[in-house]
Amino acid sequence: MSASALLIDLDGTLYTDAGAIPGAVDAIARLRRRGPPFRFVTNTTRRSRRGLVERLRDYGFEVHPEEVYSSVLAGVGVLRERGIRRVAPFVAPEALEDLSEFELVGGTSASPVSSDPPAVVLIGDLGEQWTPALLNQAFRYLLDGALLVAFQRDRYWLGKTGLELDAGAYVAALEYATHQQAEISGKPSPGFYLGALSELGIGTPAGAAMVGDDLWGDVAGAQSAGLQGWLVRTGKFRQHVLEKSGVKPDRLLDSIADIAAA
Repeated sequence: MSASALLIDLDGTLYTDAGAIPGAVDAIARLRRRGPPFRFVTNTTRRSRRGLVERLRDYGFEVHPEEVYSSVLAGVGVLRERGIRRVAPFVAPEALEDLSEFELVGGTSASPVSSDPPAVVLIGDLGEQWTPALLNQAFRYLLDGALLVAFQRDRYWLGKTGLELDAGAYVAALEYATHQQAEISGKPSPGFYLGALSELGIGTPAGAAMVGDDLWGDVAGAQSAGLQGWLVRTGKFRQHVLEKSGVKPDRLLDSIADIAAA
Protein backbone atom coordinates (compact mmCIF):
# COMPACT_ATOMS: atom_id res chain seq x y z
CA MET A 1 0.00 0.00 0.00
CA SER A 2 1.52 3.30 -1.08
CA ALA A 3 0.59 6.94 -0.52
CA SER A 4 0.50 10.01 -2.73
CA ALA A 5 1.41 12.27 0.21
CA LEU A 6 2.47 11.74 3.81
CA LEU A 7 1.70 13.56 7.04
CA ILE A 8 4.37 12.50 9.53
CA ASP A 9 3.96 12.80 13.29
CA LEU A 10 6.89 14.02 15.39
CA ASP A 11 7.03 12.93 19.04
CA GLY A 12 7.11 9.15 19.31
CA THR A 13 7.43 8.76 15.55
CA LEU A 14 10.57 10.66 14.56
CA TYR A 15 12.00 11.10 18.03
CA THR A 16 11.44 10.76 21.77
CA ASP A 17 13.09 12.58 24.67
CA ALA A 18 15.91 10.04 24.29
CA GLY A 19 16.70 11.27 20.77
CA ALA A 20 15.88 10.38 17.18
CA ILE A 21 14.21 7.02 16.53
CA PRO A 22 16.90 4.73 15.04
CA GLY A 23 16.89 5.09 11.26
CA ALA A 24 14.49 8.06 11.27
CA VAL A 25 16.95 10.66 9.99
CA ASP A 26 17.95 8.46 7.05
CA ALA A 27 14.31 7.63 6.32
CA ILE A 28 13.38 11.29 5.97
CA ALA A 29 16.44 11.89 3.78
CA ARG A 30 15.30 9.03 1.51
CA LEU A 31 11.82 10.50 1.29
CA ARG A 32 13.29 13.81 0.13
CA ARG A 33 15.16 12.08 -2.65
CA ARG A 34 12.50 9.77 -4.02
CA GLY A 35 9.39 9.76 -1.89
CA PRO A 36 5.99 11.46 -2.04
CA PRO A 37 5.59 15.03 -0.72
CA PHE A 38 5.24 15.27 3.03
CA ARG A 39 4.63 17.55 5.98
CA PHE A 40 5.73 17.17 9.58
CA VAL A 41 2.59 17.44 11.71
CA THR A 42 2.13 17.43 15.45
CA ASN A 43 -0.30 17.94 18.32
CA THR A 44 2.59 19.13 20.47
CA THR A 45 1.74 22.43 22.17
CA ARG A 46 4.88 22.77 24.28
CA ARG A 47 6.92 24.42 21.53
CA SER A 48 6.42 27.03 18.85
CA ARG A 49 7.03 26.20 15.20
CA ARG A 50 10.52 27.68 15.61
CA GLY A 51 11.14 25.48 18.64
CA LEU A 52 9.97 22.37 16.80
CA VAL A 53 12.29 23.14 13.88
CA GLU A 54 15.20 23.61 16.28
CA ARG A 55 14.49 20.31 17.99
CA LEU A 56 14.29 18.43 14.71
CA ARG A 57 17.56 19.95 13.55
CA ASP A 58 19.22 19.14 16.87
CA TYR A 59 18.31 15.49 16.26
CA GLY A 60 19.86 15.60 12.79
CA PHE A 61 16.81 16.08 10.58
CA GLU A 62 16.81 18.40 7.59
CA VAL A 63 13.72 20.57 7.99
CA HIS A 64 12.40 23.92 6.83
CA PRO A 65 9.94 25.95 8.97
CA GLU A 66 7.18 25.82 6.35
CA GLU A 67 7.29 22.00 6.50
CA VAL A 68 6.02 21.94 10.11
CA TYR A 69 2.28 22.14 10.77
CA SER A 70 1.12 22.07 14.40
CA SER A 71 -2.18 22.06 16.25
CA VAL A 72 -1.28 25.53 17.53
CA LEU A 73 -0.94 26.87 13.98
CA ALA A 74 -4.21 25.16 13.05
CA GLY A 75 -5.82 26.83 16.06
CA VAL A 76 -4.52 30.21 14.90
CA GLY A 77 -6.36 29.59 11.64
CA VAL A 78 -9.59 28.85 13.52
CA LEU A 79 -9.31 32.09 15.50
CA ARG A 80 -8.57 34.12 12.36
CA GLU A 81 -11.60 32.69 10.57
CA ARG A 82 -13.82 33.73 13.47
CA GLY A 83 -12.31 37.19 13.78
CA ILE A 84 -11.33 36.57 17.40
CA ARG A 85 -8.69 38.82 18.90
CA ARG A 86 -8.75 38.48 22.70
CA VAL A 87 -7.84 35.05 24.08
CA ALA A 88 -6.70 33.45 27.34
CA PRO A 89 -3.91 30.95 26.59
CA PHE A 90 -3.37 27.92 28.79
CA VAL A 91 -0.37 26.63 26.87
CA ALA A 92 3.35 26.34 27.53
CA PRO A 93 5.05 29.77 27.45
CA GLU A 94 7.41 28.43 24.75
CA ALA A 95 4.45 28.20 22.34
CA LEU A 96 3.11 31.72 22.92
CA GLU A 97 5.15 33.24 20.10
CA ASP A 98 2.86 31.49 17.60
CA LEU A 99 -0.04 33.46 19.16
CA SER A 100 1.66 36.86 18.90
CA GLU A 101 -1.04 38.32 16.61
CA PHE A 102 -3.66 38.02 19.37
CA GLU A 103 -4.30 39.96 22.56
CA LEU A 104 -3.36 37.52 25.32
CA VAL A 105 -4.83 37.84 28.81
CA GLY A 106 -4.46 35.68 31.89
CA GLY A 107 -3.57 32.02 31.68
CA THR A 108 0.12 31.48 31.00
CA SER A 109 0.56 34.83 29.28
CA ALA A 110 2.50 37.67 30.87
CA SER A 111 -0.66 39.78 30.99
CA PRO A 112 -2.57 39.86 34.27
CA VAL A 113 -6.05 38.47 34.74
CA SER A 114 -8.48 41.10 33.50
CA SER A 115 -12.05 41.94 34.42
CA ASP A 116 -12.71 42.14 30.67
CA PRO A 117 -13.19 38.45 29.79
CA PRO A 118 -11.53 36.86 26.77
CA ALA A 119 -13.56 35.60 23.83
CA VAL A 120 -11.81 32.24 23.85
CA VAL A 121 -10.01 29.98 26.30
CA LEU A 122 -7.19 28.11 24.54
CA ILE A 123 -6.09 24.80 26.04
CA GLY A 124 -2.85 22.96 25.31
CA ASP A 125 -0.66 20.51 27.16
CA LEU A 126 0.85 22.07 30.29
CA GLY A 127 1.94 18.88 32.01
CA GLU A 128 3.28 19.64 35.49
CA GLN A 129 2.56 23.34 34.97
CA TRP A 130 -1.16 22.72 35.46
CA THR A 131 -2.35 23.97 38.84
CA PRO A 132 -5.80 24.12 40.48
CA ALA A 133 -5.58 27.91 40.19
CA LEU A 134 -5.05 27.78 36.42
CA LEU A 135 -7.87 25.28 35.92
CA ASN A 136 -10.21 27.43 37.98
CA GLN A 137 -9.25 30.52 36.02
CA ALA A 138 -10.06 28.77 32.73
CA PHE A 139 -13.30 27.45 34.25
CA ARG A 140 -14.42 30.93 35.32
CA TYR A 141 -13.66 32.47 31.93
CA LEU A 142 -15.81 29.79 30.34
CA LEU A 143 -18.67 30.43 32.76
CA ASP A 144 -18.44 34.11 31.81
CA GLY A 145 -19.11 33.22 28.20
CA ALA A 146 -15.75 32.42 26.61
CA LEU A 147 -15.59 29.67 24.00
CA LEU A 148 -13.49 26.59 24.68
CA VAL A 149 -10.91 25.83 21.99
CA ALA A 150 -8.43 23.00 22.54
CA PHE A 151 -5.34 22.63 20.41
CA GLN A 152 -5.64 18.89 21.04
CA ARG A 153 -7.24 16.37 23.37
CA ASP A 154 -4.77 13.48 23.24
CA ARG A 155 -5.06 10.95 26.02
CA TYR A 156 -1.37 10.49 26.86
CA TRP A 157 2.14 10.79 25.48
CA LEU A 158 5.55 9.24 26.13
CA GLY A 159 7.51 11.51 28.48
CA LYS A 160 10.84 11.21 30.21
CA THR A 161 9.46 9.00 32.98
CA GLY A 162 7.00 6.96 30.90
CA LEU A 163 3.46 7.53 29.68
CA GLU A 164 2.00 10.80 30.96
CA LEU A 165 -1.45 12.36 30.84
CA ASP A 166 -1.90 14.73 27.92
CA ALA A 167 -4.24 17.71 27.44
CA GLY A 168 -7.32 15.56 26.86
CA ALA A 169 -7.90 14.92 30.57
CA TYR A 170 -7.96 18.66 31.33
CA VAL A 171 -10.16 19.43 28.33
CA ALA A 172 -12.61 16.77 29.50
CA ALA A 173 -12.65 18.25 33.02
CA LEU A 174 -13.53 21.70 31.69
CA GLU A 175 -16.17 20.27 29.36
CA TYR A 176 -17.75 18.37 32.23
CA ALA A 177 -17.76 21.37 34.57
CA THR A 178 -19.12 23.89 32.05
CA HIS A 179 -21.38 21.73 29.83
CA GLN A 180 -19.49 23.13 26.85
CA GLN A 181 -17.98 21.01 24.09
CA ALA A 182 -14.48 22.06 23.07
CA GLU A 183 -13.63 22.83 19.48
CA ILE A 184 -10.49 20.87 18.61
CA SER A 185 -8.00 22.38 16.16
CA GLY A 186 -5.47 19.51 16.08
CA LYS A 187 -5.76 15.79 15.47
CA PRO A 188 -8.28 14.13 15.24
CA SER A 189 -10.18 17.12 13.80
CA PRO A 190 -10.68 16.54 10.04
CA GLY A 191 -9.73 20.16 9.41
CA PHE A 192 -6.24 19.53 10.78
CA TYR A 193 -5.33 16.88 8.21
CA LEU A 194 -6.97 18.82 5.40
CA GLY A 195 -5.15 21.99 6.45
CA ALA A 196 -1.80 20.21 6.39
CA LEU A 197 -2.54 18.70 2.98
CA SER A 198 -3.58 22.10 1.63
CA GLU A 199 -0.11 23.40 2.46
CA LEU A 200 1.17 20.75 0.04
CA GLY A 201 -1.26 21.99 -2.59
CA ILE A 202 -3.41 18.86 -2.18
CA GLY A 203 -7.14 19.43 -2.10
CA THR A 204 -8.36 15.89 -1.41
CA PRO A 205 -7.29 13.37 1.25
CA ALA A 206 -7.71 10.40 -1.09
CA GLY A 207 -4.41 8.58 -1.43
CA ALA A 208 -2.67 10.45 1.40
CA ALA A 209 -1.54 8.79 4.64
CA MET A 210 -1.00 9.93 8.21
CA VAL A 211 1.92 8.19 9.95
CA GLY A 212 2.28 8.17 13.72
CA ASP A 213 2.21 6.38 17.06
CA ASP A 214 -1.23 7.49 18.30
CA LEU A 215 -4.14 5.14 17.60
CA TRP A 216 -6.78 7.83 17.70
CA GLY A 217 -5.07 10.93 16.35
CA ASP A 218 -2.79 9.33 13.79
CA VAL A 219 -4.94 6.41 12.67
CA ALA A 220 -8.65 6.56 13.50
CA GLY A 221 -8.89 10.33 13.12
CA ALA A 222 -7.02 10.31 9.84
CA GLN A 223 -9.19 7.50 8.50
CA SER A 224 -12.34 9.42 9.42
CA ALA A 225 -10.99 12.37 7.43
CA GLY A 226 -10.44 10.20 4.34
CA LEU A 227 -6.73 9.45 4.71
CA GLN A 228 -4.96 6.17 5.36
CA GLY A 229 -3.76 5.73 8.93
CA TRP A 230 -0.34 4.11 9.35
CA LEU A 231 0.78 3.13 12.85
CA VAL A 232 4.39 2.81 14.01
CA ARG A 233 5.45 0.51 16.85
CA THR A 234 7.46 3.22 18.60
CA GLY A 235 6.72 6.01 21.07
CA LYS A 236 3.47 5.42 22.95
CA PHE A 237 2.62 2.28 20.96
CA ARG A 238 1.45 -0.64 23.10
CA GLN A 239 0.38 -3.92 21.45
CA HIS A 240 -2.30 -4.71 24.04
CA VAL A 241 -3.85 -1.24 23.61
CA LEU A 242 -4.02 -1.76 19.84
CA GLU A 243 -5.69 -5.16 20.29
CA LYS A 244 -8.38 -3.75 22.60
CA SER A 245 -8.95 -0.47 20.76
CA GLY A 246 -10.95 -1.67 17.78
CA VAL A 247 -8.82 0.62 15.61
CA LYS A 248 -7.46 -1.05 12.47
CA PRO A 249 -4.43 0.70 10.94
CA ASP A 250 -4.11 0.56 7.17
CA ARG A 251 -0.45 -0.28 7.68
CA LEU A 252 1.62 -1.29 10.71
CA LEU A 253 5.32 -0.38 10.64
CA ASP A 254 8.01 -1.35 13.11
CA SER A 255 9.24 2.25 12.91
CA ILE A 256 9.49 5.23 10.60
CA ALA A 257 12.70 3.65 9.31
CA ASP A 258 10.48 1.28 7.30
CA ILE A 259 8.62 4.08 5.56
CA ALA A 260 10.60 3.80 2.31
CA ALA A 261 9.36 0.24 1.91
CA ALA A 262 5.75 1.22 2.56
